[in-house]
Amino acid sequence: MKHILSVLVNNSSGVLSHVASLFTRRGYNIESLSVAETHMTERSVITMVVDEDDKMVRQIEKQLYKLVDVVKIEDLTNIDSIERELVLATIQCERSKRDEILSLINAFQAHIRDMSDTAIIVEMTANPRQIQSFIKTISEYGILKIARSGSIALPALSTENS
Repeated sequence: MKHILSVLVNNSSGVLSHVASLFTRRGYNIESLSVAETHMTERSVITMVVDEDDKMVRQIEKQLYKLVDVVKIEDLTNIDSIERELVLATIQCERSKRDEILSLINAFQAHIRDMSDTAIIVEMTANPRQIQSFIKTISEYGILKIARSGSIALPALSTENS
């Protein structure tokens, strides 16, 4: 089962390396990884997607907590959360197919970021399933280049706090 782990860490040199090496040493695979500073410059959030069972994820959490710079770990898998990814794609775009491609971009609520006579650069932010569907659909037209971020996620706001 895929788990989304949000790991709050001290924003210091080598933290990502320590986390990644923990996974390497134990043979765990990270399917998606995103790291960024939080609103507090001394903290960063590492968002990881791992495909492991619950028991293994608990073991991963225990190992992560042994690292000095790990402050807090949240498993967002079984709680209501908002998960997003970003994809930028350069799509081959012949003039004869342009209206068709533009219609698809609109249907997926993606955005055109650049255009030439032969290609379009598109940006889309959505949940990973929608991103995958978008990539599959546009691949029929020819993807020239693609860059995809890792997942980022936050717990959803409860109706009590709204």
